[in-house]
Amino acid sequence: MAVIPALLWRRKRPLVSTLAGWGVAGLLSVLQLTVHAEDVGLYSMMVVLVLLYSLVRWGSGREMVLGAAFVTVVVVLGMSVSSAGWVDVFGGSVLLLLFVTFAVVFRYRADLWHRQRQDIRNHERLALARELHDTIAHHISAIAVQAQAGGVVAGVQPERAAEVLAAIEVEASRTLAEMRAMVRVLREDGRGEETVAYSPQPGVADLLALARADTIPAVEVSVDDPSTRLAPAVDAAIYRLAQESLTNAVRHARGVTRVRIDVRREDNAVRLRVSDDGQTEPGPAAEPGFGLLGMAERAQLLSGSLLAGPTPEGGWVVEAVLPTGATA
Repeated sequence: MAVIPALLWRRKRPLVSTLAGWGVAGLLSVLQLTVHAEDVGLYSMMVVLVLLYSLVRWGSGREMVLGAAFVTVVVVLGMSVSSAGWVDVFGGSVLLLLFVTFAVVFRYRADLWHRQRQDIRNHERLALARELHDTIAHHISAIAVQAQAGGVVAGVQPERAAEVLAAIEVEASRTLAEMRAMVRVLREDGRGEETVAYSPQPGVADLLALARADTIPAVEVSVDDPSTRLAPAVDAAIYRLAQESLTNAVRHARGVTRVRIDVRREDNAVRLRVSDDGQTEPGPAAEPGFGLLGMAERAQLLSGSLLAGPTPEGGWVVEAVLPTGATA
């Protein structure tokens, strides 16, 4: 009864609880030796066995070493007082090791479960970061370019200012719509009566909508067969890779006037090539971003490859090769 309160702190203070419980057990052994009393019995000792389990299950490495040393001293003292034979020593040792083994097994399972949850959370966080970067950044970059062009056009060709403002309005509306759709999906917990209407992910067929002939830079899109059936994950990845490559060309390339997007089917793979005619000579370095990192992660998740860098003729090129039947 005196040791039972120590069980209340067995998780938060496993070492303190173990020292208190096994300290009482050691004190009882000394009293037994002094007054020649009977053994406290196995039922009473179960309390301190639970404390030993708690020490290994929730204690730190230092706490386990200190607690194990203290328990060993108390056990040796108790067996000496009771004049235990070899059979009792063996049985008691096996019982203690059994509790320690149970604690190690459950500790390992708990750590494994925690790591799995952490990995899932990290994967979801990275996936969300890629989606936000590849979708919202594309539209924001387009708005910034149109706004910069509008400042020039307004002074030279005032009649075209309305066209620039209309383009900015369209991009802003798309950005707001995608943000609302993403927030709605994230806030839906699946327990309500209403279900979220998931819009299909854009794919290769939607790349044609990125073509722009009357803007700077002009965007040319070439797809050998827009109706080619690809795995949904590959179809969406090709679109996001092309979209992010286009965003990078618009934001970072100097003097770019044309961006070309080519998608070709090659046996059991699909190849994406995005090239521009921007300048590659040294200049002010742009702030490092996460575009290339996110694109490389998308390709790796689908067992594909991605290469990006300047070309000998000038400009920048991004090439990605993904297997057509890959799944995320």
